[in-house]
Amino acid sequence: MSNPILYGPKYSAYVRSVRLTLAEKDVVCDFQDVDILAGAHKEAAHLARHPFGKVPVFEHEGFVLYETSAIIRYIDEAFQGPRLQPGDPGGRARMNQFLCVIDSYAYPTMINGIVIPHFRAARGGAKPDEAAIEAAVPAAGEALAAMEALFVGEFLAGKTLSLADLHFAPICDYFRQTPEGESLFSGTPKLSRWWSTMSRRPSIEATAPS
Repeated sequence: MSNPILYGPKYSAYVRSVRLTLAEKDVVCDFQDVDILAGAHKEAAHLARHPFGKVPVFEHEGFVLYETSAIIRYIDEAFQGPRLQPGDPGGRARMNQFLCVIDSYAYPTMINGIVIPHFRAARGGAKPDEAAIEAAVPAAGEALAAMEALFVGEFLAGKTLSLADLHFAPICDYFRQTPEGESLFSGTPKLSRWWSTMSRRPSIEATAPS
């Protein structure tokens, strides 16, 4: 039986969500880099795997899957290891709600609106587009406030680790490294405590991007 394959760059937040899930399930996976900074995601080979030219893509015994939330659910259900989805309907619904909030509201504002402008500026040796970042801050704050309000346990969806935690952790890690993220997180005590717990997990340390 061959190892599954994960396509995408290790610096991608969503690729890291998959890597975290694999690490928590103790699944050995082969990695194939797709450098989106070099445009590899728009080349024919990758478009054959993902028609929208995004990352990650996951392949397991000939079964090819894209969309991060679908991939991490599949990994949890297809492989042995600790269950990463709550067993009760309410818990699963809360986890799925967090996944939707992360994809629809957190990632677009925190990563696209704030982290990437800082990253591009640092990479090019220029100043970040402060106007664009400032425009994204209110929506990022709204997303964090909504997640703070939903938070009821030690982890996002309850008392145990779930896919919601693994989906948000890479976004949180990048976002907290920006001045805007550090400021906004100062107003979310429950999420701040959550990150203090999450950041010490071996899977977080093992998948940290260089």
